[in-house]
Amino acid sequence: MAAEAALSDQMIGELRDLFGERISTAAAVRAHHGKDVSYHAAHDPDAVVFAQSTAEVSEIVRICARHRVPIVAYGTGTSLEGHIAALDGGVCIDLGRMNDILRVGVEDMDVTVEAGVTRKQLNHHLRDTGLFFPIDPGADASLGGMAATRASGTNAVRYGTMRENVLALTVVLADGRIIRTARRARKSSAGYDLTRLFVGSEGTLGVITEVTLRLYGIPEAISAAVCAFPTLDDAVATTILTIQSGVPVARIELLDELTVAAVNDYSKLDCAVAPTLFFEFHGSEASVAEQAETVQEIAGDHGGGDFVWTTKTEDRNRLWQARHDAYFAQLALDPTKQGFVTDVCVPISRLAECITETQKDLERSTIVAPLVGHVGDGNFHLVYLIDPENPKEISEAKRLNERMVMRALAMDGTCTGEHGIGYGKLDFLVAEHGEAVSVMRLIKRALDPDNLMNPGKVVRV
Repeated sequence: MAAEAALSDQMIGELRDLFGERISTAAAVRAHHGKDVSYHAAHDPDAVVFAQSTAEVSEIVRICARHRVPIVAYGTGTSLEGHIAALDGGVCIDLGRMNDILRVGVEDMDVTVEAGVTRKQLNHHLRDTGLFFPIDPGADASLGGMAATRASGTNAVRYGTMRENVLALTVVLADGRIIRTARRARKSSAGYDLTRLFVGSEGTLGVITEVTLRLYGIPEAISAAVCAFPTLDDAVATTILTIQSGVPVARIELLDELTVAAVNDYSKLDCAVAPTLFFEFHGSEASVAEQAETVQEIAGDHGGGDFVWTTKTEDRNRLWQARHDAYFAQLALDPTKQGFVTDVCVPISRLAECITETQKDLERSTIVAPLVGHVGDGNFHLVYLIDPENPKEISEAKRLNERMVMRALAMDGTCTGEHGIGYGKLDFLVAEHGEAVSVMRLIKRALDPDNLMNPGKVVRV
């Protein structure tokens, strides 16, 4: 077969002897594993191997290392910057069958899972323990992939990101060695912090096969609220004052007017078509009510309209499902287009300015780009709706995106709050970190001297 010709007959034979039908070179399988959900071009691997254990991942990596063949790890394929594209071909290791929950420490409030376990699967498993895992990027991503991309999401303002919630990792290095980066203690000053090194490394330093995570108690009470504002500035000002006032809000999500209209239509909501904040409050019944009342007062001082809040589970679930479906709602605004998704993050004091200047750019452009944001931590997203076959639209979206990113960097922000670098934001990483990228490159070369682990991502070698 043509795909097998890209790999040596000897290597294919070694993999088939070990994995039988769990190695595939079928065009459809390779195509499925060569593209994430972003606009970035697909790059198919030459073969896909479905691993079922850390030991199997190690054996695959050892074979690839002997034959100098690139390796790309695959979880659920929901990344947004071309992370899983096999730019140089090679072998894709699909970790989806590594989906066992290995240990739940109820008293210690932690859990160890295989990399293919998804966040929804984990929380379903935990439902009778009184515990939950709060990091929620929207997609039902694999926890190994979430660790690899340093994911966060709507709950980050209260619970942090994967960086704060990963206690330890099991990782297969580029030569096949298996290491554990830490033990389960909540703190340690023993040696280099290898856990944080691999969290966010996007598969370029090793393949994450097991993850130990912090868990949290399910709050006694949860309420959600919706409030519309005259302008985006008013909504952002409400967010800033809420955070500065010490309200322990769990989620603050911003939707611009265009996104609200799209969500209303797609998810059958009836929100006022105006810049809108979605809130969620966690705590005791009394504290949740107090939080909501405090935020309602702050919102009122900034022109907030009807502050509608509820503790009904079905109403909250409907609201947050609509928020998580916002991307699909935005795409439905023009079914002839595809989404060029991007994000930046700035210090919260500069958020209103960054959004306002970005909106001015959009008003002068022919590109439609609805906005959503995890504004409690200064992170917002745009979806440029483009025709991927139209070079002018692609060029214009890239121009707008570069202006937004450079604006965020000028405000001491970052080129990506949670999407990662992949191969889509390589140049922006250099603009953000400068000479520090050379240190990242040294780390990459030390751990992966043959540049086999997800080559072409994060740093150029």
